[in-house]
Amino acid sequence: MKERVLEIVSEIRPDIDFESAHNLIDDGHLDSFDIVSIISELNDEYNITIRVTELKPENFNSVDAMIELVTRLQAK
Repeated sequence: MKERVLEIVSEIRPDIDFESAHNLIDDGHLDSFDIVSIISELNDEYNITIRVTELKPENFNSVDAMIELVTRLQAK
């Protein structure tokens, strides 16, 4: 899953080396449009629904945080 999430994020922001970007939001790498695009891709790719209640910066602050969110939503 990590490889696929990295691919999704890299497709949306090819200008950033996500292998070394630990804090995507805190470091200013992702803006609102990026996050909406990532959410759309994650929803489609993993057949989940990321709701407004999950739109917290900590859920999109790193690839690991996104994976944790997807895993948690898949378990529901």
